[in-house]
Amino acid sequence: MIVILGATGTIGNALVKRLVELDVPARALSREPEKLRHQLGEWGGSTIEVAAADAAELESMRRAFAGASQLFLAMSNSPRQVELETSIIRMAAEAGIGHIVKISSPAYDPSAPVAVAGWHQKIEKVLSESGLTHTVLRPYAFMQNLQRLAPTVVNQGVFYGCMGEAACNFIDCRDIADVAAEALTNREAAGHVYTLTGAEVFSYPQIADKLSVLLGKPVRYINMEPEALRRDLMEFGHMPLWLANHVVEIQSMSVALPEKPTDTVQSLLGREPRTLDAFLREHVDMFR
Repeated sequence: MIVILGATGTIGNALVKRLVELDVPARALSREPEKLRHQLGEWGGSTIEVAAADAAELESMRRAFAGASQLFLAMSNSPRQVELETSIIRMAAEAGIGHIVKISSPAYDPSAPVAVAGWHQKIEKVLSESGLTHTVLRPYAFMQNLQRLAPTVVNQGVFYGCMGEAACNFIDCRDIADVAAEALTNREAAGHVYTLTGAEVFSYPQIADKLSVLLGKPVRYINMEPEALRRDLMEFGHMPLWLANHVVEIQSMSVALPEKPTDTVQSLLGREPRTLDAFLREHVDMFR
């Protein structure tokens, strides 16, 4: 039995859908089980069991792990991430789970520090010391996160950042989920660390140009100083300090450490990753 922690998250939800397509049994965990059951009804997911569970409630997790052999571990970033994921890994080992697929982040680099990457580094160390077979997925920027730019594109025809002209790796979360499914269903793919990107890199000015063509109106990227962007994210985006810091840090990392795509998705799945052009076309109505 595969347990999916984070089944209503962007990657976890796509993984549930993929396992439905593959007709693979799994137990999907959620704090909103009815929402997930409704989706499964639409997808015809008769092989998926839904269980109410909360990573912060250890007893609910112990019940969820009963009889499981594999765990997909994806949690929203938060200041409690190291504490919660460490507890889950130890609990999974106690429950007899033999393989964990963990969503991590690009490797921590002290020359361009990203605090959240440091959290994942600590969790990966616990995972390595657990003795469990583990597969670590290190995806770069999610294409889905570009949807957060939509409000200012709609209202002002602009979006903001602090990346300048730097190119950034993007990946569709559905490709991350497909790689996770491969690791969970193909023993040969398990037990490795995978850095995941799309096939191309793009700068924010290039994304502005793509949106301009799709929308038939000018869209501009406005570059800001990191501290100014941090203030705006907190004041207008209502982000807590740690999350505003994270957004600024990952954009600053793209400037400090030039990014280039990997061929991991293609080599594992036998197909090219989804493209940014296709993603923007699919979601263009959000930006109108």
